[in-house]
Amino acid sequence: MDANRAGFGRAQHLRAVRQLCALLLLYWQWQPIPTPVWTVNHPVAAGAIDAVFWLGWVVLVVSTFLLNHFELFGLSQVFMHLFGKQPPEAKFRTPLLYRYVRHPIYLGILLAVWATPAMTVGHLVYSLGITAYILIGIQLEEHDLIQQFGNRYRRYRRHAAMLVPLSCRSFAASQDADI
Repeated sequence: MDANRAGFGRAQHLRAVRQLCALLLLYWQWQPIPTPVWTVNHPVAAGAIDAVFWLGWVVLVVSTFLLNHFELFGLSQVFMHLFGKQPPEAKFRTPLLYRYVRHPIYLGILLAVWATPAMTVGHLVYSLGITAYILIGIQLEEHDLIQQFGNRYRRYRRHAAMLVPLSCRSFAASQDADI
């Protein structure tokens, strides 16, 4: 493993540890603010909002498996290290949802935190914080992906939406798509 790649991995792990500590602090110190911001009482509307909530979780979980669920959470790297194996070279892929949205995992999280028939001030503050955290994280992650994959990732950015697939554009239409 070259020095640049080793440094890149350490930086990723250090960032993940810092993020985990920040989230643990947030959850530990969280105080509920139960004042309602909105409440949807109509059963059909509330059911539709709940469906979007669950769709968010499905998108999130499916998206982790479209890449490599075990690598994403660091399990593959731990087992490779335990057995003295080198991780394979990273390969740029755009399976299914990734052809239309660059960050479907984050899209799933945002759907899950915003889709609620009863939004309180506390939930709103949490949702705004998570949204800001994700938007900042996307900028950092895309910087790393450009460093790692170069022009290939830049082309992908032009063809796939960041979070919301509003247009019919797809990276699959490009010659760079990889299943």
